[in-house]
Amino acid sequence: MSAPTIAVPEQPDDADRKAILEPLLAFNDKAGGAAGFAPLAVLVQDPASRATIGGLWGRTSYDWLFVELLVVPDGFRGQDIGSRILSRAEEIARARGCVGVWLDTFGFQAPGFYQKRGYEIFGTIDDHPRGSQRFFFKKRF
Repeated sequence: MSAPTIAVPEQPDDADRKAILEPLLAFNDKAGGAAGFAPLAVLVQDPASRATIGGLWGRTSYDWLFVELLVVPDGFRGQDIGSRILSRAEEIARARGCVGVWLDTFGFQAPGFYQKRGYEIFGTIDDHPRGSQRFFFKKRF
């Protein structure tokens, strides 16, 4: 068998991702047990159109909720909506048997928001982006 080639496509597609993800998940399941992957979304919807205008997007796996995205639309900030979204996601994670939540945020986004809600920093990357930081937070239930 000859050695594989290394390629860098300009526009990788879903098939490329799947070709990487599937063997990784199979390895992880064999080594660490079933991940119990389940998507989780808590949506903010426009009251008139019911269109999604913000919210939380994440997933539960290996007994933790990972919050990938969280946004409160500009016109609704400061009205406790972010806290309500995060609390609802935490409730769902607990119901799914999770032991905690983890996420990341930039220094110019909302680190104080998470700290006020009991999240603690477990890692940082300086100069990401340059002149700022990226923070990694966790909260155990």
